[in-house]
Amino acid sequence: MITLIIVIITVITSVAAFRRRELFYRFDLSPAHIVQQREYYRIFTHAFLHVDYFHLGINMLVLYSFGSYIEQIFSELEAAGVIFSGPFFYLLLYATSIALASITTIIRYRNDEGYSAVGASGAISAIVFTYIFFAPLEKIYFFMVLPIPGILFGILYLVYSSYMSRRSSDNINHSAHFWGAVVGFVFPILLEPSLFMVFLQNLFQ
Repeated sequence: MITLIIVIITVITSVAAFRRRELFYRFDLSPAHIVQQREYYRIFTHAFLHVDYFHLGINMLVLYSFGSYIEQIFSELEAAGVIFSGPFFYLLLYATSIALASITTIIRYRNDEGYSAVGASGAISAIVFTYIFFAPLEKIYFFMVLPIPGILFGILYLVYSSYMSRRSSDNINHSAHFWGAVVGFVFPILLEPSLFMVFLQNLFQ
């Protein structure tokens, strides 16, 4: 339910920005504005905007697919007494990953007046990697074509994101993808360190 609400809000805000571009420039991730003008809200608002309908559609499809599973897992953890509220920690995961996935971008481009980024990719990477944490052998489609075990997908994803981040040869914020993924994998361990044993059991079952 929470995933669906996030999807609906993101679709509404993104479409509004498609029609009124001033919203896009007012709420995007602009490191220069964040550092120099202290517009800290951009750290979060940029995740509710997207470049175009294709960008929006792909992100929301992935978010809904994997996010619904994570909601279920967190509800089970709540029922088992591991966490006190599944919805709270799901929202915490989403918000934390948005913020932490943006830090390296803000630092790197803090003096670049022309740099801006939008999209929920950092948070969605976190959701996908939390899924991988709990289901490391379940198949994920690499480049939406080749089905491979989640853990292998995760390794390839991190290597690719790290490499592309260093190259900076396209308009994709690969750094946000990388750090969002790291946050997503580490998050369950921070909730309850013993969950790492669950990951290992699922990995070597």
